[in-house]
This record gives sequence, C-alpha cells and structure tokens, in this order.
Amino acid sequence: GDTYYLYVTGSEGVGVYSTKHIFEVWNFEGILAQTEGARNFWAPCVIKIDGVYYMYVSFVRGDEFEYLHVFSGSTPLGPFKKRKKLFNHFSIDAHVVETEEGLFLIYSIDDEKAEKAGTRILIDKMLDPLTPAYKPVEKVSPTLKEEVNSVKSAEKEWYTIEGGFWFREGDWQYLMYSGASFESDAYHIGYCAAKTTENDLRKVDFSKHLKNGKFAPVIIKNATEEGTGHHSVIKLNGEYYAIYHARDYSKTAEKKFRTARIARLIVKDGEIICPQHG
Repeated sequence: GDTYYLYVTGSEGVGVYSTKHIFEVWNFEGILAQTEGARNFWAPCVIKIDGVYYMYVSFVRGDEFEYLHVFSGSTPLGPFKKRKKLFNHFSIDAHVVETEEGLFLIYSIDDEKAEKAGTRILIDKMLDPLTPAYKPVEKVSPTLKEEVNSVKSAEKEWYTIEGGFWFREGDWQYLMYSGASFESDAYHIGYCAAKTTENDLRKVDFSKHLKNGKFAPVIIKNATEEGTGHHSVIKLNGEYYAIYHARDYSKTAEKKFRTARIARLIVKDGEIICPQHG
C-alpha cells in the first residue's frame, strides 16, 4: 500500500512523519534535512521530479532571516542535502507544483512599501527544479481587516497572507492560504478560485472567496481549536482533506505549540467548505 509523508517545521531541521493510514498513528522518522549553522526550518514542501525528491524550505542563518533554499534526496526520507539558496531576502512557505506548462513556485514575501504592507503570495515559473525564472506575479494580496497580523501590528498595520497551496478540481483551480497571525483569534484558512483551463499559473486570475463582499474563511477558531492554519490538501478515495495545524482551545494555551489535525473538505464548483468549521 501507499506510504504518506508529513514534513514539518523544526528548530534544528526538517522532521518527517510517515504512515500507511492517514487517520491512524504517524511515526516519527527523524530530522532529515539540516545544514551547518542553520535553524528554524519553516514549512517544508517536497515534490518528486524525475526520480529525485526536492525539498523547498526556508531557514535562518547568520543575518539571513528565513531565506528559501532547495535540498534534494533520492528517497522520501532523504537524506536531503542542501543544493541552492533561491533568494537573498525573506521568502517562505514554498509550494512547488507541476502543470502541463511546467513547474511553478508559490511562495510568500514581505512588501513593506505596499499600501497594505505585509506578507503576500507570489507565483513564479521554475526553469528547472533549482532555478526560478525570477519573474514572479503577486497572486494573493491582503485586502481585509481580518488579515491584519495583530501581533506584528504594534508599530504600524501589518498584514499576513502566507502558506499558499494550489490544486485543481474539474474546471476550477484553487489557491488556498493562511491569513493573520497564528497567535490571534483571526488566524484562518481562506482561498481564491478561478474557473480556467490556463496552465501557466502566473496568468491565472484568482478571485478571493468572500460572502457578500465579506470575510468568509474555510477554517477558523471554533469552540474546540484555535491557531488553525498553514495546511496542505490531500485527495483520498475521492474525498478532500485539509491537514493543518492548530492547538486545543484554552485560555492558557501556549500559543507556539500546535499539533497536526485533519478535516474533510467539500470542494465543488469553485467553493470549498469545511463541515466541521461550517
């Protein structure tokens, strides 16, 4: 049967869990990507291309704060070796996907000069697994007050849109994302959608999902959990699921510590609904 792998953020390196059944126990396989002097490995993404497993992950080293790098390995469990630094600036939350048009890199950067300053999602073409075209197009921008990062906004208003995840179902393409600060009540998963046959993701005109022009997240704090975000999506036996992190809701919860969760999604005709958060 299939084995599923979950690659996770870690202070010392990228940790990996595996399972044969996603609703059962996940086994810790160890820290499989590290590099000398680096820490705070954030939000790894792994894709298999021509028999090689490429891992895109940001980390901190010296005065380089969360710069995206690419590692590679010959198995899902690596060992992963660092190949290349992709950017000389803050760049996080890579999601690399393939369409008939080739490889695309979805990632987040900070824009301090924008009218709504803060983090947003860009898409660039990859010339090969190690080389972006460096002609990115901004695809998800902050527009709503619910996307303000209340934790970072002490000095000035700062927005956060990150954790992009793209997939296609039928005639629709979806670009999901996380918004606001993971420590705040507003932290949520939202999405943009486009009905299109366009395979060049830089050219897709995604529209942010709203209800009557208002904030309408797919997953957000409820009576049992908070800090809900930064997810990936898997389709299993015809059903969609979001695998995301959250913490059990309590007045005293340590904001930093979150665990992986899974929730069913209904994906239909340009809409995504999460029944347990509906």
